[in-house]
Amino acid sequence: MSLMYQDKEEVVLWMNTVGPYHNRQETYKYFSLPFCVGSKKSISHYHETLGEALQGVELEFSGLDIKFKDDVMPATYCEIDLDKEKRDAFVYAIKNHYWYQMYIDDLPIWGIVGEADENGEDYYLWTYKKLEIGFNGNRIVDVNLTSEGKVKLVPNTKIQMSYSVKWKKSDVKFEDRFDKYLDPSFFQHRIHWFSIFNSFMMVIFLVGLVSMILMRTLRKDYARYSKEEEMDDMDRDLGDEYGWKQVHGDVFRPSSHPLIFSSLIGSGCQIFAVSLIVIIVAMIEDLYTERGSMLSTAIFVYAATSPVNGYFGGSLYARQGGRRWIKQMFIGAFLIPAMVCGTAFFINFIAIYYHASRAIPFGTMVAVCCICFFVILPLNLVGTILGRNLSGQPNFPCRVNAVPRPIPEKKWFMEPAVIVCLGGILPFGSIFIEMYFIFTSFWAYKIYYVYGFMMLVLVILCIVTVCVTIVCTYFLLNAEDYRWQWTSFLSAASTAIYVYMYSFYYYFFKTKMYGLFQTSFYFGYMAVFSTALGIMCGAIGYMGTSAFVRKIYTNVKID
Repeated sequence: MSLMYQDKEEVVLWMNTVGPYHNRQETYKYFSLPFCVGSKKSISHYHETLGEALQGVELEFSGLDIKFKDDVMPATYCEIDLDKEKRDAFVYAIKNHYWYQMYIDDLPIWGIVGEADENGEDYYLWTYKKLEIGFNGNRIVDVNLTSEGKVKLVPNTKIQMSYSVKWKKSDVKFEDRFDKYLDPSFFQHRIHWFSIFNSFMMVIFLVGLVSMILMRTLRKDYARYSKEEEMDDMDRDLGDEYGWKQVHGDVFRPSSHPLIFSSLIGSGCQIFAVSLIVIIVAMIEDLYTERGSMLSTAIFVYAATSPVNGYFGGSLYARQGGRRWIKQMFIGAFLIPAMVCGTAFFINFIAIYYHASRAIPFGTMVAVCCICFFVILPLNLVGTILGRNLSGQPNFPCRVNAVPRPIPEKKWFMEPAVIVCLGGILPFGSIFIEMYFIFTSFWAYKIYYVYGFMMLVLVILCIVTVCVTIVCTYFLLNAEDYRWQWTSFLSAASTAIYVYMYSFYYYFFKTKMYGLFQTSFYFGYMAVFSTALGIMCGAIGYMGTSAFVRKIYTNVKID
């Protein structure tokens, strides 16, 4: 809520949260530490958005009297009666490098609680907040906080907390006031550009490989058709019926477990749509300037794109001859929300036990459930009905034989399980440097703003995934194994396993997190993120492969 201020108008300093520096998600209310509140009382309560409630933003009024363009000389605003209990609370906070966050006019300010001396005997509290606020016209564009006034923590003393405010003119434009929080030297590092270039080379190589396979097979086909017209029947029976042409009667057989399969594909298409839209919105609008706006946007877009899920999932299920379409629709609609809410529910128990501000309030949980039942489900139903009616008829280029043909023995590296494990390596290779930047902006204190990079990486990931699954499927069909649906989905989805393994490396070598709460938060939400990424890649891989399979079997002449 950035406002235009009149001179002498009240400017609110909100206290947000306090917590250990190394554990970004472990935050507590600012006044859970025995700080004292300023004397000023009259204040309208802060109303938070859904995204803020989920991210544990807990704004409380500091009680400091600040007026626009009105300097305040150093003044005491309250004092702390330091008994043994309060001293212990502060000492614990200082030992764990607690720091706190405040907001003035939506601009975040960070300050540290205190510090210990070298030998760790004495602990000191910073008691003086020196605020310098820059204004441009009638808007606030810059805030700096200096913590001074080191006071030793001695039990049974009074500690006076003081503050001062200095206003100064600033040339920063209001639109650019967030730029000082961004870190171009980190996000636009040479390595970042280099990794994109590297992935790009891989894309060119893979696209070349796939087009070569397509050209080769199709060219051989055409050569054979023209030859076949000249051959007699005897020769034709001994002709080179090799590899994938043998399984034309089984390749369009419905996959095993079509209900789960089509639900996964539908969900994957929806996750892809959400990623695409949110990245585009983030590129146009600077979502990082408002607390929780990224999360709110993602939830809104997810709910709005539910018909995509219904359409792709429902039509695929119908094409595979599925009968229980209502059950499929429910599973498709609630697959991702159940996974996310289930994880959040468990982590919430730990958050409540810790009294952390990340504990999701009951009202917010109800709101999210209402979105699931009254927005996501009906829209999913609309999508499913459209999908079943518009593209629910099986229109395969080859007839499916009545009896499935036996699958011949093949070399170990052609087994679906091996293909699945190897399939995820290249897509992971094309995104893992971007993963480093995304993880760092989420788990450390960087603001991610290079959404153009993210868009490029998403496009590269799609191309690489499709190419890899097409190559895998081609090899599988050549080994006369027609179980390509699950193989194509899983060989792309196995990217998720590699991303999750990378998150273990990241946890141990790139962060200094500790404690049950932060660790469970990290591994819980990383699992959700990896799974969602895997389902998205799987769906993309399946869609691409499906088009490829149709293409090559359309050109086969079957007598």
